[in-house]
Amino acid sequence: MKRIFIICLALSNWALAAEKVAPTHKDVSYGPHERHTLNFWQVDSDAPLGILIHIHGGGWIGGKKAESQHGNVFEKGYHTASINYPLVSKGDIQPAMAHAAARAVQFIRYKAEEWNIDPSRIMLTGSSAGAASSMWLATHDDMADPDSEDPIAQLSTRVAGAHVGGGQTTLDPFLIEKRIGPEAIKSGMLFKPFGANSIEELKTNWEGTYRDFSNEYTALKHLSEDDPPLFLRYKDADFPARDTGHGIHHGIFGLILKERADELGAQVYLQVGNDVPVEMPLHVFVESILIKKEHKQ
Repeated sequence: MKRIFIICLALSNWALAAEKVAPTHKDVSYGPHERHTLNFWQVDSDAPLGILIHIHGGGWIGGKKAESQHGNVFEKGYHTASINYPLVSKGDIQPAMAHAAARAVQFIRYKAEEWNIDPSRIMLTGSSAGAASSMWLATHDDMADPDSEDPIAQLSTRVAGAHVGGGQTTLDPFLIEKRIGPEAIKSGMLFKPFGANSIEELKTNWEGTYRDFSNEYTALKHLSEDDPPLFLRYKDADFPARDTGHGIHHGIFGLILKERADELGAQVYLQVGNDVPVEMPLHVFVESILIKKEHKQ
């Protein structure tokens, strides 16, 4: 009888995870740009809960926010959101993409009371370019403007942490080619978001035009010991990169930031392949930030 109960419970959990649920609030505008929209899934709770904000990938060139979540999204103990942001394919370049992530965090903080959010427990997540934006914002100094006439812009952009996959911690083509291999620098993500027409143009004009512009939107530039903890995941770190897709999501990006973090004393947890950090498995990392102890089951 006990075995039947366990099987039924497992099937029930599988069905719940397979179910797709629509956002509680859909296509909410968080800023002036037409792609400043987000979806929000709200968990019922008497007390305010943390929130996990998803930033989609696509090289800052394409992609879109999540339109549905698995049915168990309401069982996790925290709210979730997914954002759209300006794209190269729509005619934008940096800082439009990065600043959109900051604006989204400020907007979420602005809606904290209405949506029952704990503003001290905001976590970012994403893969590829979404990971890069998440790490950039998590390591960037607060961008709040207390003198702004916009009440949203007055609020903090700081977050409690980020967990990301396949993210770029540097966009320096010379460092990437040296550490990861020549295939990695063929990705349009390295030059298109900065207005260059090719990687050759970017490299040729690196010192005079693109170095500071490109480096500004990386975690490697902004990381400091007082930043919130980061959890970085990658499939592998095989050198050299096999192709462009492998290279632009390469595990050595994580190693580069981890090396810097160890020098500074910053909290960066790195998982490459199935090599799980003993000191902090991912689920423990996420729950430690998003869920208060009294809310844990």
